[in-house]
Amino acid sequence: MSFSDPHETDRVTHGGLDYAELRELGLNPDAVLDFSVNVNPFGPSPRVRETLAWVDIARYPDREALALREALAEYHGLELNQIIVGNGAAELIWLAGLAFVHRGDPALILEPTFGEYARVVNLRRGVLHRWRARPAADFAWDPKAIDQALARLRPRVCFLCNPNNPTGQVVSQAHLAHWADAHPRTLFVVDEAYLPFVPDTPSAINLARPNILVLRSMTKNYALAGLRLGYALGPRPLIEALARFRPPWSVNAFAQAAGLAALADEAHRQRTLTVLRRECAMFRLQLKRLGLTPLPSATHFFLIEVGDGAAFRRRLLPKGILVRDAASFGLPAYVRLATRRPEENQRLLQALTTFEHASKTPRNNV
Repeated sequence: MSFSDPHETDRVTHGGLDYAELRELGLNPDAVLDFSVNVNPFGPSPRVRETLAWVDIARYPDREALALREALAEYHGLELNQIIVGNGAAELIWLAGLAFVHRGDPALILEPTFGEYARVVNLRRGVLHRWRARPAADFAWDPKAIDQALARLRPRVCFLCNPNNPTGQVVSQAHLAHWADAHPRTLFVVDEAYLPFVPDTPSAINLARPNILVLRSMTKNYALAGLRLGYALGPRPLIEALARFRPPWSVNAFAQAAGLAALADEAHRQRTLTVLRRECAMFRLQLKRLGLTPLPSATHFFLIEVGDGAAFRRRLLPKGILVRDAASFGLPAYVRLATRRPEENQRLLQALTTFEHASKTPRNNV
């Protein structure tokens, strides 16, 4: 008897530090600059750290995260029963799969994108279909082609990331509304983990469609990745369906307290994201001066074609710099970079300058 099924246990490669790999290289994780993650590099509000010192770790957290949900309801102008909090957006993706994808259900994923959508469809034995943006179009969405795929496949669920990871491309609210109205039997799970990085872009929750479920992350723009915190917004029936599959106490007391503190300091988030956008524009310009070509992106992260993404990553890591090899997105010729603080960006640029000089140095044929 086999207790494992490769179909159900395939893992997805993500950004972030691989501590075993760093140990093999003799690198201190604290000394590695991580350009592979898309988190606000300026860190959380000081109020978060102050609040965490007062959390009672001997007491169970609120199973329903009531105080945090109330704050989020006020922030988004929604009812309390339209919000559920989870252990990062990743848990909510899994809950959506458990609640809405069943054996044999067709599911459409707009790619290249985050790998957990496909993983949860496979785990649920859904029938996975992929629509893939083209490199020739800089991976921009093609709304007409997507509409045709929806009409042809009639999926039970459609997963899309908006803005998309790793491309930074954005789907307009008008197109989302059209798809939801034209395909009422399809549930659109819209992952807006990176939407706060794009100013003045409205959330799909504002469309108030019965077949749109919105996922949000507090690990990215609020820089709470180590605590794992996310939430879903949607009509009451969708939220109740997610709640039926959620494990008890999945959001710990530290995460709930940190979420409240972060929401209470909106000025910190706005200030740091404004600086990040300015630094991103400068970073992209400096990369272009080195002969690299960042692809168009609405966010602070972007793809660059480098020929061999894995080799590019391997050359930088011994220098204490980690970038995202995009092979797991099906893009082995690309890396994804996320803008960091100015002095950190300069360190990467200096390392890349060393690459350029090394490539121009004649080999010593002895």
